[in-house]
Amino acid sequence: MFKPLDLFIGLRYTRSKRENNSISFITLASLLGITLGVLVLITVLSVMNGFQKELRTRILGMVSHVTVTETNGSLTEWQPLRETLSARPDVEGAAPFTEKQVMMTSEFGTPQGVLLQGISPDHQDEVSTVNLPKHMLEGNFQALASRKYGIAIGIELANHLNVNLGDKITVISPKARVTPAGVIPRMKRFTVVAIYQMRLQEYDSSTAFIHHEDAGRLFSMKGQVSGVRLQLKDLFKADTMALELQQQLGDDFKVESWSEDNASLFHAFKMEKIMMYIVLGLIVLVALFNLVASLVMMVKNKQADIAILRTLGMSPRQVARVFMIQGSIVGILGTIIGVILGVLLALNVENVAPFIENLMGKKIFPPEVFYISEIPSDMQVKEVVVIALSALLASIIATIYPARRAANIQPAQSLRYE
Repeated sequence: MFKPLDLFIGLRYTRSKRENNSISFITLASLLGITLGVLVLITVLSVMNGFQKELRTRILGMVSHVTVTETNGSLTEWQPLRETLSARPDVEGAAPFTEKQVMMTSEFGTPQGVLLQGISPDHQDEVSTVNLPKHMLEGNFQALASRKYGIAIGIELANHLNVNLGDKITVISPKARVTPAGVIPRMKRFTVVAIYQMRLQEYDSSTAFIHHEDAGRLFSMKGQVSGVRLQLKDLFKADTMALELQQQLGDDFKVESWSEDNASLFHAFKMEKIMMYIVLGLIVLVALFNLVASLVMMVKNKQADIAILRTLGMSPRQVARVFMIQGSIVGILGTIIGVILGVLLALNVENVAPFIENLMGKKIFPPEVFYISEIPSDMQVKEVVVIALSALLASIIATIYPARRAANIQPAQSLRYE
């Protein structure tokens, strides 16, 4: 089968076994470097995607997609608002909430600052997954009845306060009251009726739930709530929904989406991902420098061959293509091998991780720190394609300098010393 001359020679140089050992070693190092860089990029970014997805799922299990509050701090006529919002076709559920910072203490524990949320047990399941059986260790939210003064707390908070189901907790509200003895904070004893575990430090150690009517009495907000939370059918439309509701409700209300509430956290994830792109991309960059070095040495080694080819009529452009083809083959092979291994590792990271942990003798991600039992992975095809195309493009660009050096070789000058 007919092959263009530059392609034929480029392939022949790539397969040649007569090359200098140092050139062969550098070429192999380039191939392995590109493979390693692509492999690590795909694997690490897939694990980061998995962490972000897992964290987002857990956070959205505790917070709502959209939150509607009143600018003066509390909602009085919240029932009609909840009914109006829940009737929208894009809303899956709506529930009232009251939210304040309090101090908690118990007989045998130490005081702890806690975000206390007043909720409606009848509607909470519409906007939160905390009451699901997989998260509830003891009891459930249905035990949060008005005037019963029950409280649901996270497992870390229960351990900190040294309490179990049925034990008493004293809640100290920042809302003070005036008595003949002076100004004293409002205090109320609550009974632990549920203990949950979301595997998120913020919620397991410093968040608690009571009935919203009990919260109204504790915070002197009788008949009022802080706002209404919405669960959407499509969480990725939360920003659009928030903007639309803000325009409809006017300046008397404040509407925020989950991405706004957690903007700093997800921005940190985004920045960390960009930094990982840059740092791990340096592995590929070093491999490309090796590729340039091996091609430059190849050009120097093949000066006589290039001169003969030029005298036989090969153009400088064809000579340049010979070495571009040779370098591109290394880049293509490295990228293909890296993509295959990277995809396999990303899809099986939970099986490979225990083997690595046994070799290291310690956990890569300790459960007590990261709150996960296994390493999550979420490989995205779009990212794999971007990584592969970037590696291929960088490999081709790396061949330009050696190829131009080869094209600029003067036949007469090179053959004079042969």
